[in-house]
Amino acid sequence: MSTVTLTIGPKNYPVACADGEEAQVQALGAMIAEKYAMLGASRAPLEAQNLLFAALFLADELAEARKNASAAPDPADEVAALRAEIARIEAELAAARAASPPLPSAPPAPQSSLFGDPEKAAALAERLEALATQAEASAAALEALGANA
Repeated sequence: MSTVTLTIGPKNYPVACADGEEAQVQALGAMIAEKYAMLGASRAPLEAQNLLFAALFLADELAEARKNASAAPDPADEVAALRAEIARIEAELAAARAASPPLPSAPPAPQSSLFGDPEKAAALAERLEALATQAEASAAALEALGANA
């Protein structure tokens, strides 16, 4: 057994606790001391009454927390609602897929057929490369002129 000393208001209170629980008891004592301090100048003449008021503050917070916890939605209900929404969306998706026409299954046409004769396509590609090279050279020349101006 261990003993911790709690300071609440003007008094110190030794409290016995199991080994290893000292920090928890200190934290709980700090909560009581905080509620005690809320009494401020309206403290009662007897220390027992002041401790009772501090305990009432804590009990009020506990009651409010329990009320809020019971009002919180049940996670199982939320899961059920989400599953129902997923099922609705999946049904909507299936209906949309059934209503849309199927995609064509024919393979894409080879690129050379777009230009007709493969030899003409190769000649066109060479001409485009030559034009691109000329355009790059012209751009470089313009940049050089702009840098010198």
